[in-house]
Amino acid sequence: MASSNLICDTESWKDLRAHVDDINNTHLRDLMNDTNRCQSMMAEFDGILLDYSRQRATLDTLNKLFNLAEAARVKEKIIRMFNGEHINSTENRSVLHVALRAPRDAVMNSDGKNVVPEVWHVRDKIRNFSERVRSGTWVGATGKTLIDVVAIGIGGSFLGPLFVHTALQTEPEASECARGRQLRFLANVDPIDVARNITGLNPETTLVVVVSKTFTTAETMLNARTLREWISSALGPQAVAKHMVAVSTNLKLVEQFGIDPNNSFAFWDWVGGRYSVCSAVGVLPLSLQYGFPIVEKFLKGALSVDQHFFSAPFQKNIPVILGLLSVWNVSFLGYPARAILPYSQALEKLAPHIQQVSMESNGKGVSIDGVPLPYQTGEIDFGEPGTNGQHSFYQLIHQGRVIPCDFIGVVKSQQPIYLKDEVVSNHDELMSNFFAQPDALAYGKTPEQLQKENVPEHLVSHKTFSGNRPSLSILLPSLNSYNIGQLLAIYEHRVAVQGFVWCINSFDQWGVELGKSLATQVRKQFHASRKKGGFVEGFNFSTKTLITRYIEASADVPADPLFFFAVSHAANAWLLCSSGYHFKLLAIQMVKGYASRKNLFVALTPIPPVPNFFLVCTLDLRNLNIMYICLWVPFVKIMFFELANQCQFAKVHKV
Repeated sequence: MASSNLICDTESWKDLRAHVDDINNTHLRDLMNDTNRCQSMMAEFDGILLDYSRQRATLDTLNKLFNLAEAARVKEKIIRMFNGEHINSTENRSVLHVALRAPRDAVMNSDGKNVVPEVWHVRDKIRNFSERVRSGTWVGATGKTLIDVVAIGIGGSFLGPLFVHTALQTEPEASECARGRQLRFLANVDPIDVARNITGLNPETTLVVVVSKTFTTAETMLNARTLREWISSALGPQAVAKHMVAVSTNLKLVEQFGIDPNNSFAFWDWVGGRYSVCSAVGVLPLSLQYGFPIVEKFLKGALSVDQHFFSAPFQKNIPVILGLLSVWNVSFLGYPARAILPYSQALEKLAPHIQQVSMESNGKGVSIDGVPLPYQTGEIDFGEPGTNGQHSFYQLIHQGRVIPCDFIGVVKSQQPIYLKDEVVSNHDELMSNFFAQPDALAYGKTPEQLQKENVPEHLVSHKTFSGNRPSLSILLPSLNSYNIGQLLAIYEHRVAVQGFVWCINSFDQWGVELGKSLATQVRKQFHASRKKGGFVEGFNFSTKTLITRYIEASADVPADPLFFFAVSHAANAWLLCSSGYHFKLLAIQMVKGYASRKNLFVALTPIPPVPNFFLVCTLDLRNLNIMYICLWVPFVKIMFFELANQCQFAKVHKV
C-alpha cells in the first residue's frame, strides 16, 4: 500500500512537525508562568485529577494534536473497537476487553453475537466457585480448607493480576478480606521460581490455577506439570482434580491434564493477554484471595473509565490526552522513553505491567497495512515507586537524558502513620517529593541562581539543572479497588490511542514469536545431546559454542533430578545432601514405605562417636514431614565437600 496512507503524510502531522521549532524556542520556566495555560492543561474525572501543564506544549500544540487525532480517525477507531469490529486485522479478531467489565444488560457484539452474557456467565461462575473455596465448602483431597493459591501464567496472565494483587494487599478492606490466605504467581520457567512459590506451602491446603488459553503455552504448561507432580507426590494423582483448576478454552487438553473441565473458566480470542486482567485470568485468582465483591469494585472502576473514554470530548478525555501527549513526545520531540513513577509502594508492580501493555502493543515497525514506518512508535517504559526511584535513576532524569515522566500520587494513604512530634506524617513526607520533583524537572536551576547561593565556581556546572524536562501528574483520591481499576483502564486506553494515531495494530504481538520458535530448535538439540549424545549442529559458530559449553558443563546434572533444598548446620550435626541418581536409588532402597515416591530430600549425618552409623533424614515433599532413621552404612562411599564451614554435601555411590 502506498505511503500516502500513512499519518505522517497528512497536513496535521506536517503542521506539528513544523511546530516543533516553536516549542524548542520556549522553556517550561516561561510556560509555567502562564496561569491560563496551566488552568487549561488540567482534566478531571470522577475524583482523578490530571495536570499536564509541565509538558513541553502550548495550547496551540494541543489544538494541533486534536487535529491529528481527527486526521487519524481516532474517534471512529474507538467506536469500532467498542462495536466489536475486527480492528486486530492481522489476527482477524475483535478487541473487546471493555466487554469484560460491561454492565450485565450491555450489548457488545463480536461476529454478530452479544458477548456480554458469556462474560457474566463466567463472572457468576467465578463468584460461586470462589465463595465455595473461601467458605470451606470446596475443600482439598484430605478435607482441609484451601487457603493458598498459586496462579500459573506468563506475560499478561501474570503481570496484570500481579499488579492488582500487589496494589490490594495493603488496602484495608481488601486486606481484611484476605486475612489468613496467600496468593502467589508462578510465571518464570526457571525452577527457582517454582521453589520460591512452593516454599512454605502445604499441598493439602493449596489450590493451583493454570492460566493458558490454548493449554499449550510451553513455560506455563511445564510449570503446571511440575506443580501437578508436587501435588500428586503428596496426595496421589486423584487429588489433582481437587487442587487444580484452569483458565482456558481448550477443555480437551484440560481434561487430559487431569483437571475437571467443569472447573475450567473461559476467556476469548477477543481478549489479548496483556488486556486480560479483567477476565478470568485475573478475576479468578483475585476473587479467591480477596473475595468477589472486592474484585467487582475493581471492575466497576475500570468500567467508569471505559465510559469516560468512549463518551467524553477529547479536550476533557484523560486517556485521549495522555495518548496524544505520548505521540507528541515520541514522534515529534524525539523522546524514546517514559518513566512511570507512582508515589505509592502499593503500585510497585504498575510499571512492569504497563511495560508489557505499552511495549508489546506499540513496539511496531510497520503500519496496520504492513507499510514500513518512517517515524518512531512506542516508548521504553520503566519505573519505580517514589521515593525509591529518586535514589536510583532520577540522577539521569534530572541531568542526563530527557525522559518524560508520569508522576502518580494518592491523596489518602492505604496505611497512614502519624508520629507524635514529627513535622509531617509519613504520607505527607512522601507527597512532598511527589509535588517537588515535577517542578525540579520543569524549572531546573541556573548558574546564576547557584552563584547567588555562593556555590564554588568549580561546582556550578555540576550543580546546574537545565530544566525544561516534561512530566505530568495524576492525582488519585485514594487507592481502593475502584481506583485501581480506573488507573488500569486509563493506561490501557492511552496505549490504544497512541496506536490509533500511529496507524499500527496495538493488539497483535508477532515480535514475540521468532525467539520462541528458535528456542524450540535449541530444546530439540538439548534432548538429542543429553539422551543420545548427539553433536551440536545447525547453529552459527557463536551459538554452537555457547550451547556446547552449557551442555558439557551441565552434564553431571541429572535429567530427572530431585528437588533441591538449602541445607544448614543444625542440632550440632553436619547434614549431607545428595545429588545424583545413585543416592536417590539408595534412598529408595533404604527407606521402607517411600519406594514409590520420586520427590525425596535425603540427608545423612554421622552419629559420633559410633563409626559407620548415620542418621538418614528424609523430607517427604507430600506433606513436608521429616522422618529420621538410624542406619549402619558400611556399603557406601561418601565424598565430602566442605562449604563455608556450615554444611557438607555428599555424593553417594554404591561401592
